[in-house]
Amino acid sequence: MIRPDSWWGFLVLVAAAVVTAVVLTVVLAATLRLVGRKHDWPRRLIKHARLPFRVFLLVMLLWAAFAVSNPAPEWRAGLDHLFLILAIASGAWFAGGLLTFFESMWLSRYRTDVRDNRVARRVRTQILILRRLTVAVVVVVALAAILLTFPGARAAGASLLASAGLLSIVAGLAAQSTLANVFAGVQLAFSGAIRVDDVVIVEEEWGRIEEITLTYVVVHIWDDRRLVLPSTYFTSTPFENWTRTSSELLGSVEFDLDWRVTPQEMREELDRILERTELWDGRVKVLQVTDATGGYVRVRVLVTAIDAPTLFDLRCFIREELVAWLHTKSPDAIPRTRVQMVEAEQPQPKGRTRRSPAQPSTDTAPSALFHGTAGAEERASQFTGPIQTISKQQEPPLDDGFERDRGRGDSAN
Repeated sequence: MIRPDSWWGFLVLVAAAVVTAVVLTVVLAATLRLVGRKHDWPRRLIKHARLPFRVFLLVMLLWAAFAVSNPAPEWRAGLDHLFLILAIASGAWFAGGLLTFFESMWLSRYRTDVRDNRVARRVRTQILILRRLTVAVVVVVALAAILLTFPGARAAGASLLASAGLLSIVAGLAAQSTLANVFAGVQLAFSGAIRVDDVVIVEEEWGRIEEITLTYVVVHIWDDRRLVLPSTYFTSTPFENWTRTSSELLGSVEFDLDWRVTPQEMREELDRILERTELWDGRVKVLQVTDATGGYVRVRVLVTAIDAPTLFDLRCFIREELVAWLHTKSPDAIPRTRVQMVEAEQPQPKGRTRRSPAQPSTDTAPSALFHGTAGAEERASQFTGPIQTISKQQEPPLDDGFERDRGRGDSAN
C-alpha cells in the first residue's frame, strides 16, 4: 500500500503534472496561432495533432509524477505497466496525427479545383492510399508493442515465429480474396488507372470515383447513389474512364429528319446557339449528314466541353434549341410518314373474253422482237419469207379439162 503520508505528495505531483500539461499546450497553441497568421501549416498541425499531443503529454507527466512519488513496490510494477501501455497507445495516436499532418501538407500543394487537375487527382489518390497504409502500420506496431509488454505474449510470439511457415500458408489461403483486394488497391493507387474524381462508366452507370480504399472503390453515381465495387473489379474488368488523360470530351446530338431538311440552315442555327451559351469550350463544332436511308435523313452534331457534366448539359441545350428551331423556322424538316393510297383492281371474269377489233392486242408486247411494230415485222420477214395474199379477182382461170369434168358431174347429178 502507498503510505498515507505519501498520498498528498502523489496528489500534488499529479496536479502539478496536469497544470504543466495544460500550460504547455496553451503556450504551444498560442505560439502556433501566432505563426499561423502568416503561414497555413500551424493551423493544420493544431487540427490534426492537438488532442493526441495533449493526451500523450499528460500521460508522460503523470508517469513521471508517479515515479517521483516513490510508491510501494506492490503498486509500482502494475502502475508502471499501465503507464507504459498508455504511453504506447497515446504515442501511436500522436504519431498518426503527425503523419496525417504531413500528408495534408503534401496534398495542399496540389489543387483539385482548377480546370486541368489530372496530376493533382493522381497525387491525391496516392497520398490517400499511403495515409491508410501508414495508419494501419502504426496501429499494428502499437498493438504488437503493447502485446510484447506481457511476458506470456512474448512466449507466444516465439512459438508463433517457430511455426511461421504453416501459419503463412493457412493465412494466405484464408485471406486470399482480401489480400487480392489489398494488392489491387495499391496497384490502382500507383498505376493511375483510376483516380479520385475520375468520371467512369461501370456496370452501365455513369459517375465519379469518390473514394479509393485498400479493398474497395466507391463510385458516386450521377443520381446521388453510391456504387461500391471491390478493388479487383478495376483490375480485371473493362471499364470506361472519361478523364484518364484530360477532362475535355466530345459529344454528339443526332436527329432523324425529313428529306426536305436544309443542312446549311441548321449549321447557321448551330452557330447562333453556341454563341449564346458558355457551356461550349470553342474547340469543335460539326454538323454532318451521316445517313440518308429508310425514309429519314440523319443529322449529327458534334460539340466539345471541358468535362462530362458540362458536355451533358450542352448536348441537352443544343437538342432543345434545334427542336424549337425546326418547329418554328423549318417545319418541312420535321420527319413524316407518307402513305400512298392505291385503288383495288377489278377482278377479271373467268374464261377468255373476246377482243374487239379496235382493241389493240395485248398478247404481244409492243417491244416484242418480231411482232407489234413495223420494224419487228420486217425483222420477222427475214426469217419466214414474204407473206402473199391472193384475192378473188386475181384467182387464176381453170383449164378446159377441169370445166368439162365439172359439167359432167353436174349432169350426172
